[in-house]
Amino acid sequence: MTTLILKRILGLFVTLLAVSCLIFFIMGLLPGDPAAIMLGTSASPDTLAALQKQMGLDQPLPLRYVHWLIGVLHGDLGQSYTYGVPVAGLIVERLAVTLPLALLAVCLSVAIAIPLGVAAARNRNGALDFAAGLFSHVGIAVPGFWVGLLLIILFSTTLGWMPAGGFPGWTPSLSAGLMALLLPAIALAVSQAGVLTRVCRSAVLEVMNEDFVRTARAKGLSERVALWRHAVPNAMIPVVTMIGLQFTFLIAGAVLVENVFNLPGLGRLAYQALTQRDIVVMQSVVLFFSALVIIMNFLVDIAYLFIDPRLRTGAR
Repeated sequence: MTTLILKRILGLFVTLLAVSCLIFFIMGLLPGDPAAIMLGTSASPDTLAALQKQMGLDQPLPLRYVHWLIGVLHGDLGQSYTYGVPVAGLIVERLAVTLPLALLAVCLSVAIAIPLGVAAARNRNGALDFAAGLFSHVGIAVPGFWVGLLLIILFSTTLGWMPAGGFPGWTPSLSAGLMALLLPAIALAVSQAGVLTRVCRSAVLEVMNEDFVRTARAKGLSERVALWRHAVPNAMIPVVTMIGLQFTFLIAGAVLVENVFNLPGLGRLAYQALTQRDIVVMQSVVLFFSALVIIMNFLVDIAYLFIDPRLRTGAR
């Protein structure tokens, strides 16, 4: 067991190193000179060359990668060209918006998907199953930013119940902050709930055909009790796994929704860095997103080793 975990940890570091290398070199090959963008077209060649040297852009790309990687290992992600502050502080500041948004979206997704998926499995091929399937297909097909626009038109412009965008912060009022995140969280949760509903329905149906559930029915338990006491708890393993993966994708995939609602989160920071050609911020945010997904997959992989002994046997 220890050997398997050590192999997974080694694979984690190798993957993170490969991803960091790929991100840095792709960002470095993007067209445009950050120094020229900062100075404008009227800058003299000497001024441009001096700024390029100050920013380290005169060095070869592999050497710049080594310096950047050493800084990342020491917790130094560099300094933003646009804001003039450390990138690590920017990410922590914006994470205070994106992280609650992702958590709220996950909670809404779970609250919708698990009861709907269980009800669809219990009423297989019935009207409720058809409705759950329709919701799942529509939720997966409809983009989150389009759902966000519809929510703004309905609840903000037409009814005036909710703010159309912006974020007041957490200091004035916790309820005001949550209210500002509610519509974007719904926009993010719809597609995730569609996926989770299908996973939950399939998992419950599979467990309901197992011998121990049939034995529970044979002992006189009602269909409802056998479902919630035996089938649903044993069907939650793939569902919980999917929830963990969805959380990382919600953090990384909130770029468009945060821009629709004008939220100062990580997604909007990445978009602004792209438009302002702030390479240091771009590569740091993308590295953070990538590392989050990789680490979550690693934790899920380790959890499976503890949950299912067959995986430990197969890995040997």
